[in-house]
Amino acid sequence: MDLPPALLQSLQNVKGFNQEAFIQVHQSGQQITSIRLNPEKLKIQNLKFKTEGHVLWSSLGYYLPSRPSFTLDPLFHAGAYYVQEASSMFLEEVIKQKVDLSKPLKILDLCAAPGGKSTLIQSIISKESLLVSNEVIKTRVNILSENITKWGAANVIVTNNDPKDFEKLKNYFDVIVVDAPCSGSGLFRKDPNAIGEWSQANVALCAQRQQRILADILPSLKAGGCLFYSTCSFSPQEDEDVLDWLIHEFYTDDKIATMESLRFMLEDDWGIVETVSDKTNAYGYRFYPGKVKGEGFFIAGFKKADVEDGGSQTAHRNKKIKKTFEKLSNTQILIVQPYLLHANDFFFIKQNEDVLAIPMQLEKELETLQHILYIKKAGIKLGTIIRNELVPAHELAVSNIINTNVNRCEVDLENALQYLRKQELKIECPYNGWVILTYKNLPLGWIKVIGNRINNYYPSAWRILNK
Repeated sequence: MDLPPALLQSLQNVKGFNQEAFIQVHQSGQQITSIRLNPEKLKIQNLKFKTEGHVLWSSLGYYLPSRPSFTLDPLFHAGAYYVQEASSMFLEEVIKQKVDLSKPLKILDLCAAPGGKSTLIQSIISKESLLVSNEVIKTRVNILSENITKWGAANVIVTNNDPKDFEKLKNYFDVIVVDAPCSGSGLFRKDPNAIGEWSQANVALCAQRQQRILADILPSLKAGGCLFYSTCSFSPQEDEDVLDWLIHEFYTDDKIATMESLRFMLEDDWGIVETVSDKTNAYGYRFYPGKVKGEGFFIAGFKKADVEDGGSQTAHRNKKIKKTFEKLSNTQILIVQPYLLHANDFFFIKQNEDVLAIPMQLEKELETLQHILYIKKAGIKLGTIIRNELVPAHELAVSNIINTNVNRCEVDLENALQYLRKQELKIECPYNGWVILTYKNLPLGWIKVIGNRINNYYPSAWRILNK
């Protein structure tokens, strides 16, 4: 693996960089696999794989001794865990250090696909909080929605918007996470093909894009709110230099810095390198492969100073908003309620023919957001009501709000994989009608038992092709 000489040269004066060790670890061929458990679905003792230690800065992260076939593990498809690079799990630690997670919060994950950081955030916030998980690239929104669906949480809204669209949500979010598009040098070990795509020109282009994203999104951060900025790049131009730009660019008319750099507490055995930017002494945190058990990563945090007038949070806050969704009738509500664990915690709306369950405390937030953002997914899709019967959606089966009294049928590994391949099932099931198929007591999706016939309702687009 030949690393770009221009990259090595640009890192010579960066704290923590050791060229010999850096080259050696990239040439070692070492691959690190880590996963993060879904606390609502899986305990470590029920994991199919052997683990090789805990990710030191993550309460739910674990290393695996080798990379198994996740495709052939039904628990993966059930949303029991997420395969996530260990260094990026440090987001959990920085949020916990600087944010009061006991409060109901509004959090934006701006560049969210495929969903690693969104599922992490959702696992640590309160159920009363709202997570807006946004992806600007339309072709990547579907995989984001799929992973959020498998995670099973109801307090997430998936959107597909440009950062500039959020300017209308002035002073709205308590926390914004920007895992910015970057030149990707931190992932050379995982993807050697990325080396050929790296260039100084691309680094400069990414830095400009990162600045535009931050400038567009900052108006929607509350005064006193926290911004967490990260990249998977080693280049100072995309890391420390962006921190300097962020502090220098956003001053009030009285020359008061709007953005205050945050410092995080580190443990010595983590191996994370704390740096400071050249011009403003803003704190940044570098993850070097070889120093940490993970890939290259950079993260920094800021608090937005309380120097603005309170203002209205959005242009719609002080006026009556016309609702654009249709609520269910009382009769329809009685049809869907038996499927839910705590039905009174939700309100129900129709989107086209689909019935959605939204946490009660998020009703006004949904009303506000639907007038400003393109919403791809909100709450949990329950299904469609046809002739006073709910035809249940897959999303309901794998959600955390499904009633445990709904009929279930447990299967072994072979039949679970048959189901996930959307093939014919030959199993004994004591029920008729709609039944949740489970593996190790975790729902995989719906089947419908009609006499001796079993219909497989696993989503065709999600079926596994691996034999």
